[in-house]
Amino acid sequence: MTQSISQPVWFYFGNSRGTIYDEERPDGIGLSHSPALFQPYFLKPHRIQPEDDIVNKIICFSCLLGFVFSGLTVESASAAADKKTPNFIVIFCDNLGYGDIEPFGSTVNRTPCLNRMAREGRKFTHFCVTAGVCTPSRASIITGCYSQRVGMHWNPRDGQVLRPISPYGLNPEEITIAEVLKQKGYKTGMIGKWHLGDQAPFLPTKQGFDYFYGIPYSDDMTQAVGQRLGDRLDGKNWPPLPVMLNDKVIRAGVDRNLLTKDYTEKAVEFIEQNKDQPFFLYFPQAMPGSTSKPFASEAFRGKSKSGPWGDSIEELDWSTGQLLDKLVELGIDDNTLVIWTSDNGSPMGKDMNSTERGTNKPLHGRGYTTSEGAFRVPTIMWWPKHVPADTTCTEFATTMDLLPTFADLAGAKAPTDRIIDGHDIRPLILGEKGAKSPYKVFYYYAMDQLQAVRKGPWKLFVPLKEFSRHPHFKKGEGSQPLLFNVVTDISSEHNVAAQHPEIVKELMDLAEKGREDLGDTNRPGANQRKAAHIDNPVPPTLKTTSTK
Repeated sequence: MTQSISQPVWFYFGNSRGTIYDEERPDGIGLSHSPALFQPYFLKPHRIQPEDDIVNKIICFSCLLGFVFSGLTVESASAAADKKTPNFIVIFCDNLGYGDIEPFGSTVNRTPCLNRMAREGRKFTHFCVTAGVCTPSRASIITGCYSQRVGMHWNPRDGQVLRPISPYGLNPEEITIAEVLKQKGYKTGMIGKWHLGDQAPFLPTKQGFDYFYGIPYSDDMTQAVGQRLGDRLDGKNWPPLPVMLNDKVIRAGVDRNLLTKDYTEKAVEFIEQNKDQPFFLYFPQAMPGSTSKPFASEAFRGKSKSGPWGDSIEELDWSTGQLLDKLVELGIDDNTLVIWTSDNGSPMGKDMNSTERGTNKPLHGRGYTTSEGAFRVPTIMWWPKHVPADTTCTEFATTMDLLPTFADLAGAKAPTDRIIDGHDIRPLILGEKGAKSPYKVFYYYAMDQLQAVRKGPWKLFVPLKEFSRHPHFKKGEGSQPLLFNVVTDISSEHNVAAQHPEIVKELMDLAEKGREDLGDTNRPGANQRKAAHIDNPVPPTLKTTSTK
């Protein structure tokens, strides 16, 4: 005999996903933690009073079926979410140093959004770019190759950095990270500083990007600077700083104080417009940039402890928070990998102990060189539910790795008809147990000159007879090798070449292999490709781009 149920049965219906917001944010919108199933404040109780035993049985059986099938549905949905094609956002700051943000040791610049990003993500403390200056560094993140490989390390007209109206640019025959992702239907956007060629065939829209909003080169390459240069570098013909939409100039001259704010608003719009499809957003910020006094909007100007440089960094922090909050708001945060880094280290001021033009400390050296401070950049990766929170990766990786890694995560194919120097670092990003750096060797070039080699913890500066700039040697020096353990000797203070002759020999042999492959001064490499060149370049202006 079945006993009647004397108490009412309560059914709970609610949202299966609840976003928990960080209570520290004054606006109540923060970065989401792992969503919980059936959060209590979402549940709405509905009372059913059973009438007899049959009803009780039906209700109990229905409850059992409901829980069984809901469990399967949740489990299936979770598995499906894990297999979804992820979005990618790369935030690439300009000249921001290793010690310029709080997660990497700054005590003067306030970066609460980056602090939170690091807590919820993963810091990379041995993440390098391939050049101490912007154009070659940007060529590498876009192509997955050393700039020497793709001919973007130097040219006879501009030197190592492209100037306005240059006839040179990234060869459209190169396969970019955007083109790789478009194989899988990604919407690709680029907002910010391009600096891989300002002529029509070299623009982002010709290199795999569906959308481009920004400036084609550095924000310090203004018309006023060009006038001071005169005939040199064709400076007298440099146009007002052009803001471009796709392949057209839409504004001649720009208030640089508003660049970060403007770019951020456009980035948020891009995310909103593409939230229902896989997207790749390449977001190379203009700041802190190459001027001695970077720019910031009124809300941040004059507010930091380290002058204009700090103002610009604190606004970049705000910008990052805007993007992360938007991902959370749209519910796509756990399907979006965000990588925050810099194109090279800061130039630093005359007083290396000041922060007026940023700092790379505790690393050695200024930007624009082959020092650790120039090549090793602060990097944070954030992908809720995938990247282990509040962790640090000490393995070596570089910006060249983004192309093959994104290809793998998206189910696309990286190029196989040419040399790609980067590696798939998915195990490092996801914090897989025992994951190690895929690099057997890494080369530090200054334009066409090989200056240093790294293997494991060891960095060797090779002997040089001549050089235009060097982080350790002064004019007349350079006849002896320098060997540093850049893991235990983070400031590169102790030359241990004499104590480890076998390591010096091994790295010297690797240097020779690098020269054979990528070249050296007055010595072409066997596997170098050429940058593109056009005749009769024209200034990017409202008039010259209006009919293109």
